[in-house]
Amino acid sequence: MNLKCSLPIFFLFLVCSCDKHRNDSIISKHKITKDKTIIKKEYIIQKTYPHDINSFTEGLFIDHGVVYESTGSPETLPNTKSIFGILDLQTGLINTKAELDKKIFFGEGIAKCGNRIFQLTYKNKTGFIYDSKTYKQLGLFQFDNNEGWGLTNIKDEALIMSDGTNILTFLEPKNLQVIKRLEVRENNMPVSNLNELEYLNGKIYANIYTTNTIAEIDSKTGNILKTIDFSALYNDSKNKNPDSLEMNGIAYNESTKTFLITGKLWPLVYEIKLIN
Repeated sequence: MNLKCSLPIFFLFLVCSCDKHRNDSIISKHKITKDKTIIKKEYIIQKTYPHDINSFTEGLFIDHGVVYESTGSPETLPNTKSIFGILDLQTGLINTKAELDKKIFFGEGIAKCGNRIFQLTYKNKTGFIYDSKTYKQLGLFQFDNNEGWGLTNIKDEALIMSDGTNILTFLEPKNLQVIKRLEVRENNMPVSNLNELEYLNGKIYANIYTTNTIAEIDSKTGNILKTIDFSALYNDSKNKNPDSLEMNGIAYNESTKTFLITGKLWPLVYEIKLIN
């Protein structure tokens, strides 16, 4: 199927639930007493752009039209690096602004908040802080979560991080202290494997790891409102590059009202528009 054609393409999906347990006194819980039907959201592909097939994508965001990407570096994939930088949509290559020692750190999600860029690492319980103009490293921060996965921000008010469970952690950007932890649920059942994140208008969009699904989450209650199935994008990427792995990358472009979607080792970035 040629996904560059101008005809609208629609896809539907219903997310699966996984059960995880976690005890935490400041977790925000919102129970649903009656099952609700989760709406399956549709989308249209607007454009496609090249993407480096050595980029093991862990984070994606757009700031004033500039696309930033962060990547990880599995030991089994020697051509990968743990970097973040500016993604050139003409070439698919990343103009590296910072690189981690892959023998020590595995790069994960990134987000900008104020004049700083924050980057998570996988299992070190450590994050990096950079100046958003010079990209000079300003410092480190520690977090209690066992792992660091995805990261996004609510304007300059908070950072939101995922850790592979069904819990989203809200952090105060000034001191990186926990504001709250929010359980994510579908019909009152925990949905785990929350990965790359994007915040927009009171909703958190989360890649569900090992699936081709993005969930639209109410940022106040943690309830999943809608889901979007991107299996067709995964299949198209897999056809173009058999080494393509999980979908992981979502960024909203305010100027075009569209999202960029990509994944680990994908050959393309897809620009899509949600339509319901």
